[in-house]
Amino acid sequence: MSNVSILPQGAIISDNLEVEEVIEPTKTYKIDFEKGKVVGICDDVEALKQAIQLILNTERYEHLIYSWNYGSELKDLTGKDRDITESEIKRRVTEALIQDERINNIDNFIFKYDKDGVIVDFTVFSIYGDFEVTKEV
Repeated sequence: MSNVSILPQGAIISDNLEVEEVIEPTKTYKIDFEKGKVVGICDDVEALKQAIQLILNTERYEHLIYSWNYGSELKDLTGKDRDITESEIKRRVTEALIQDERINNIDNFIFKYDKDGVIVDFTVFSIYGDFEVTKEV
């Protein structure tokens, strides 16, 4: 039996391999949500803001096209006790958004109630900086 190597001839194996972290481009189609159509291209923080809007407006487990890790679970929170609702909104929004590797943390939740539901403002801490997001539940 011959001694055949799967490595190319002359290959050098080193224990001191340096791995450089590469941030993938985030360029994507820009969606005008009011008109419901694509209106161009966006990148970086604008692409992240759009991704957040898509995640928060997609109910988890309702669409077979998406992974079970994609989307949020906010639909069943209406009509519940305010303390429970606020606690669950914080947990569920954080759980939904932290899946995106560009997001470091979500905090500073502020709740504003009206007769139809609650409007939630919160801060997203991302690799592009901090910004505010508003979501109606």
